Amino acid sequence: MNNLWIAALEPSDRKRIEPHLTESAFEQGQMLYDAGQAVEDVWFPLTGVVSLMTVLDDDKMIETAAIGREGLVGVTCGPMNARASSRAISQTAGLAARLPNDVFSDALSRSEAMRMSLAKFTESLFAQVQQTAACNAQHQLDERLARWLLTIHDRADGDRFHLTQSDIAGMLGVRRATVSEVGGELEDKALIRRGRGWVEVLDRPALEAASCGCYDVMRRVMKDLGVPRPRTGQS
Repeated sequence: MNNLWIAALEPSDRKRIEPHLTESAFEQGQMLYDAGQAVEDVWFPLTGVVSLMTVLDDDKMIETAAIGREGLVGVTCGPMNARASSRAISQTAGLAARLPNDVFSDALSRSEAMRMSLAKFTESLFAQVQQTAACNAQHQLDERLARWLLTIHDRADGDRFHLTQSDIAGMLGVRRATVSEVGGELEDKALIRRGRGWVEVLDRPALEAASCGCYDVMRRVMKDLGVPRPRTGQS
């Protein structure tokens, strides 16, 4: 199982859910569920990245969290069987293991260890949401872009991932022309390379240095809570 959250469970807890898992591919830009909808399945990403989007009244939206194979999507929106407070969109194409929400709820009710594992992940996710909100409000776009690219790079299968300027602009809540300009600055410094519909990280240490401190804060929270980092699989 490539999902790190499931892999870290006790064998007895994995046995509660693994027979009920089904693999499901998702395309880039696919909406897994929308804000206000009842969420019927829990998604455990095996590859790819899912973004949680906060939707505004004019249907504009901005990313508040990104989830890869370190976690799960579908129970982080509130109590079991509640309506989602955010829109879940696949940032990159990938594959997930899906589990009916009622099966997951039953497994949680039978295992304190599983409930603790979920609590640690949701706490780290909440910290990511808070830090992202502060970052979007206070930091310069070049720092925010570097932080966001690191977040995606952590969850990608390699150094190059499929993203357009429009994709990035939508996640950061800015104009595409602005993303193109700032991305060009990172490219001029040989931190990244861009092509039609893709971005490649060339110098990760330098990209980390160009990012604001929010990335390190998020990484430290995951380590303190014992949540595996998606790129390394280590705390």
